[in-house]
Amino acid sequence: MRINQFLCGISILLFLAACSKKNENKIDASRQEYPVLKIIKQEAVLESVYPATIKGQEDVEIRPRLEGFINAIYVDEGATVRKGQVLFKIDSPESEEKLSTAEAALNSAQAELNTAELNVERIRPLAEKNIISSTQLLTYENAYKTALARLKQSEATLKSAQATVSWINVTSPVDGVVGTVSFRIGSLVNKDDILTTVASTGNVFAYFSLSENELKDFLNKAQGKTQAEKIKNLPHVNLRLSDESLYSEKGKIQTISGIIDISTGSANFRAEFPNHQGKLRSGASGKVIIPEQIREAVIIPQKATFAQQDKILVYKLQGDSVKQTIVFVTELSDGKNYIVTDGLSDGDLIISDGIATLNDGKKISIKN
Repeated sequence: MRINQFLCGISILLFLAACSKKNENKIDASRQEYPVLKIIKQEAVLESVYPATIKGQEDVEIRPRLEGFINAIYVDEGATVRKGQVLFKIDSPESEEKLSTAEAALNSAQAELNTAELNVERIRPLAEKNIISSTQLLTYENAYKTALARLKQSEATLKSAQATVSWINVTSPVDGVVGTVSFRIGSLVNKDDILTTVASTGNVFAYFSLSENELKDFLNKAQGKTQAEKIKNLPHVNLRLSDESLYSEKGKIQTISGIIDISTGSANFRAEFPNHQGKLRSGASGKVIIPEQIREAVIIPQKATFAQQDKILVYKLQGDSVKQTIVFVTELSDGKNYIVTDGLSDGDLIISDGIATLNDGKKISIKN
């Protein structure tokens, strides 16, 4: 009898245990599955992106050096020119007239000098023989010196006139690319007019700026004691063009302005990029990308985060439930991931996808 009661008790316990397990399986089956990401610190490159304006190494304004009418235009907009190449020809009758006058004055001065020299040579023997006084010889010698000075003055005037006439040909002072041509043949121009610009684009400069706080943080991270040392030790930078393509050549930051612009509250930077193929044009826009190597970075996908007011949060796995956790992040340039600067530790587990259906404290199952 006791044996039967004992066996019956065991059967009841087994039945209850089976029911409990069945109910537990039902509960597990009712929990939604989510993919989980384990936080592992790794090396990463953080890229800071700044809008930039591209300018030629030399943007030279081409102006006429004399007044006159444009007689010829030898180049077109966008043409590549060499240093010393003629760009425009100016018709300046006044300059040609001054040249003719200077040539005539030189010839006259030369004739006057020749006459004075002959007089000295003729009078000197007579003075030596006391036929005429030494005072008369001195008078002729002074006349010779005056004629010689007048000749030198005429030669200087002629050189000046020749230089002025040479200015009728307006040449390029640098190798580069021609900008907009502002005048046409027949236009009257003077020294105040800009005929065009020539941008020297063998190398180009990309100008960008950082705010005062960004500048302090930037210089604190850079290696070196002085600003010059820090600039020298900075990594090479990249340039993203207006079509979002990445320029093939890397650049180097050359200068950081020594003052903060009062109107903008920022400091200006200048990075230099090689442009041997002429792909970069002065006046174009782009974005300078400054890389920063981070040895122990926590990287998470943006889809694993959500915003709440002005904070970024993730769902951290604790046991079989999730907990909302605030994280501090910096966006990577790929637009898909964040670098977490605070809020997560090595080994933490977070939900990596499907977080729109989660809420704080919800129990979940881990998706294999």
